Amino acid sequence: MSKQVSRIAAVAFCAALLMAGCAKQEMVKKDEGIAPAQAKAAPQQTAAKQEPQNVAVKEQPVRQEPVKETASQQAADASSLAALKAELQTIYFDFDASTLTDAARSSLAKNAEVLKKNATAKIQIAGNCDERGSDEYNLALGEKRAQAAKKYLVTMGVAAERLTTISYGKEKPADPGHNEAAWAKNRRDDFDVLSR
Repeated sequence: MSKQVSRIAAVAFCAALLMAGCAKQEMVKKDEGIAPAQAKAAPQQTAAKQEPQNVAVKEQPVRQEPVKETASQQAADASSLAALKAELQTIYFDFDASTLTDAARSSLAKNAEVLKKNATAKIQIAGNCDERGSDEYNLALGEKRAQAAKKYLVTMGVAAERLTTISYGKEKPADPGHNEAAWAKNRRDDFDVLSR
């Protein structure tokens, strides 16, 4: 009989555990009952969101495309730059020197007058050398020659910010010859028009 009582007690205990587990499930189900109430409120919120709202919409500014130059305008601009370049005189230097000669000063005075008449033109002064000497030496000498011309033009009243310098050293010979006549043509400053 004691075995039977033990079995009944074990079965009763298991049944109690099962009932306790079921009770917890019911509690969860009862808690879940809150969610449908929230679900009912949610459709009202989405309906409210779908209603038109009085929000001021900023109009985006219309972007205007830059006016593209026609081929004839580009040709006219190129022609204008070429005409100005043709008015500017190349200056020449003595061998291994960056000092301005009297002839160079005279040409620079004429160039200054042309640049004053074309007050918005921007010019690049390119210093060049003959083929003798190292690349490094000729680049430095070409820069000194370009700077000498720039300095003189500034003293003649041309704004320094309109003038830039560059040195090509012996990279751009005007005459590819290998004699004094060719070398004399290569020791020079050229004046290139960047913009008008």
